[in-house]
Amino acid sequence: MNPTKIATPEELESAFSIRRKVFVEEQGVSLADEFDEFDRLDGKCEHILAYYDGEAVGTGRIRTVEGMGKLERICLLEPYRKFGIGRQIIAALEEIALEKGLPKVKLHGQTHAKGFYEKLGYEGASAEFMEDGIPHVLMTKSIK
Repeated sequence: MNPTKIATPEELESAFSIRRKVFVEEQGVSLADEFDEFDRLDGKCEHILAYYDGEAVGTGRIRTVEGMGKLERICLLEPYRKFGIGRQIIAALEEIALEKGLPKVKLHGQTHAKGFYEKLGYEGASAEFMEDGIPHVLMTKSIK
């Protein structure tokens, strides 16, 4: 169940499949908005996969933006959202930030998930804003 860094094109495709199901099919984000130039294994971005009973069920990625780790594309397939896997995804991404020597992380959290992120030590750092037609808030956390 522990999230692991994605190292192969097959693992990356598993992450894309999860993101298509959650963001595109479930939440109505357009394919063009969901996938971008960071969806590669070229080192500009680290991707992770979370597993449950050997099946890839969640994903997220982190990249360095303005000297901070920016957590992005965090999602979990609907049947697996009550097992603490989301917390594990965030912890794994924060660990990558620490490995990179980044003192702080940030994310654009969907407003319905704000409480989840607050329980993990994140603080709201902006007014609500729209991203891909979904209300979000900027959240930050010091990790050093």
